[in-house]
Amino acid sequence: MPQLDTSTWFITIVSMIFSLFMLLQPKISAHSFPPMSKEKPFTPTKHSLPWTNKWTKIYSPLLPHQH
Repeated sequence: MPQLDTSTWFITIVSMIFSLFMLLQPKISAHSFPPMSKEKPFTPTKHSLPWTNKWTKIYSPLLPHQH
């Protein structure tokens, strides 16, 4: 059974990676990315909720009658 010759694998893989890099580099560098914008300070908005100013009666659970 013949042995697999792996002596050329390293140069094959390295040249493949290099050629893929050379092919894809112009495509990647052609993209224009938006400039980094400064972060705006977070200011929470105050919502007017209808129940904030109203008093609400909270009922306790129903208890059995005491006679």
